[in-house]
Amino acid sequence: MKISYDKKLKEIKIFKPESFKDFRGEIWTNWEKKYLKNVNFNLSKFTKSKKNVLRGFHGDKKSWKLISCIKGEILNVVVDYRKNSKTYLKHSYFYLNDKNKKSILIPPMFLNSWLCLSKECIYSYDYSFKGKYNDVKDQISLKWNDEKINFKWPIKKPLLSFRDRQTS
Repeated sequence: MKISYDKKLKEIKIFKPESFKDFRGEIWTNWEKKYLKNVNFNLSKFTKSKKNVLRGFHGDKKSWKLISCIKGEILNVVVDYRKNSKTYLKHSYFYLNDKNKKSILIPPMFLNSWLCLSKECIYSYDYSFKGKYNDVKDQISLKWNDEKINFKWPIKKPLLSFRDRQTS
C-alpha cells in the first residue's frame, strides 16, 4: 500500500493499494487499521449513480470518510471548510476509478462532492464518527457550483438531487 498526502490540502490522505491479478480476477486491500490509528469505521455505504450525476458538497463536524470508486470513474472534489484554516474554501480534486483503485481519507470539516464520469459508478463511503450518524439535517452543504469554491466542473447541466439544487 502506498500512502501519500495531497499537496494542497495536506490533511487528505491518499491510499494506492497494490493488487494481485490472475486468470480469476483481481484482489486488493482498501485499508488497513495500522494506517488509520485514530479512525474507527462504524458505517459503510455505497452509492450507485449514472453518468453526469453530481452529488453536491456535503460534510459535517465529526465524520471521517474513506472514499473510493469501485466501479466506473468519478471526479471527486474536496473543500476545506475549517474557518480558521489557511486553506479555508480551497479545494483539491481526484480521479477515482476501478483501475487506479485509489481511496482518499477525508477528515471532519472537509466537504466532499463528486461527478460520475462513466456510464455507471459505484462509490464507497466508510464512515468513522463518535455518537450518532449526522444525517442530512446535521450536515454542512454548499451548492455544487458555489462561487466561493470556484471549481470548474467539466459539465454545465449535471443531474442533481432536489437537495443539491436547493442548497445555498
